Amino acid sequence: MKLALHWKILIGMILGLLFGILMKNFQMVGAVTDWIKPFGTIFINLLKMIAVPLIVVSLITGLADLKDISKLSKLGGRTVALYLFTTVTAVSIGLVLANIVKPGSYINEVSRDTLLTSFNGDANAKIQLAESAKNQGPLQPLVDVVPENFFQALTDNASMLKVILFTILLGIGIILIDEKKSKPVVDFFKGLNEVILKIIDIIMLAAPIGVFALMAALMVEIPDFTTLGALAIYGLTVLFGLLIMTYIVYPTLLYSFAKVGPRRFFSAIAPAQLLAFSTSSSAATLPVTLERVTEHLGVDEEVTSFVLPLGATVNMDGTSLYQAVAAVFIAQAMGIHLDLTTQLMIVVTATLASIGSAAVPSAGMVMLVIVLGQAGIPEAGLALIFAIDRPLDMCRTVVNVTSDSAVCAIVGNSVGKLRSPDDLQERKF
Repeated sequence: MKLALHWKILIGMILGLLFGILMKNFQMVGAVTDWIKPFGTIFINLLKMIAVPLIVVSLITGLADLKDISKLSKLGGRTVALYLFTTVTAVSIGLVLANIVKPGSYINEVSRDTLLTSFNGDANAKIQLAESAKNQGPLQPLVDVVPENFFQALTDNASMLKVILFTILLGIGIILIDEKKSKPVVDFFKGLNEVILKIIDIIMLAAPIGVFALMAALMVEIPDFTTLGALAIYGLTVLFGLLIMTYIVYPTLLYSFAKVGPRRFFSAIAPAQLLAFSTSSSAATLPVTLERVTEHLGVDEEVTSFVLPLGATVNMDGTSLYQAVAAVFIAQAMGIHLDLTTQLMIVVTATLASIGSAAVPSAGMVMLVIVLGQAGIPEAGLALIFAIDRPLDMCRTVVNVTSDSAVCAIVGNSVGKLRSPDDLQERKF
């Protein structure tokens, strides 16, 4: 019996965790970081390598298939509206949970001082990055969307919005010119799209090994939590909020607006979720997300090629929820009271900050500095949450990818581009 991809990834993940714990107990951390971790890095680099070409090619072919600017307008409007709705919902859930649980009240003065001292350097590095972003002016994010040089933007995964903007313009140009003239261009990109999808299949053969290496490295590098027990309540609060988004909010939206059941949805995107957990990067997971949502969930490629790359760049529900809980946690730990107005502003700031978060590990930490500054919370408090940020980053990336997939299915259904399970079975045969 041939194992499905998500089972292979899950087995690799579990074996990696156990191997990492074993090697740490035998004090063989160097062996893992020198001889095992590089295979995980290579796997992530392979995914990142193919992510930008995939976005460009799939987005152009998807837009060309629309053949009508009005369809693009409808698709874009519904996508942005849904992304904003899920992000605001995530931030609101985070704030409600943080105010009910009050995780900051569980941290004593000794633990707080230990954390502030231990992770002060890491916190300062993130603060400096955020400060440089804030000093550029309020409209700088808008300026940053427009590339000076498209080919330069192609070389940087953090410049995905620039790539998407140029690609959309190219797709619109293809729609607007005579079909006979655009046909050679469209045929070229469609052929290239098939080649890239096959490359992804080849890369995914190494997924269990890559995930094994990543999890083993995580286990040997994670700090020993001796004086950090107070952070468990904060971590569980974030996780509970992420579980609500994943297993209540998205399934409810999917069934209400697309008639997609939870079993069908989660079985389709499970490999993408597991990969998101392993890599902590929506961008690295994007090639797999596109393949799973198109081929296994049944959303037409002209929808997935637009909605998913955009979502990987601007839709960060897990990050937004974490920022809300983290802001309240730090305020409570430092004895700062947040009134209703300040918390409402956290909703706005976290929503806008999530749009600016790069789809790479720990980018949300930089944007959290902006949220803290707006709320009048000392940015140095960032040091309180550094110790467990990595495992939480893995979990919130799963939510980011799940959100992108759910919105894609809803938008696809709204424009008549979501195939039924029967249609998917017919395509396989």
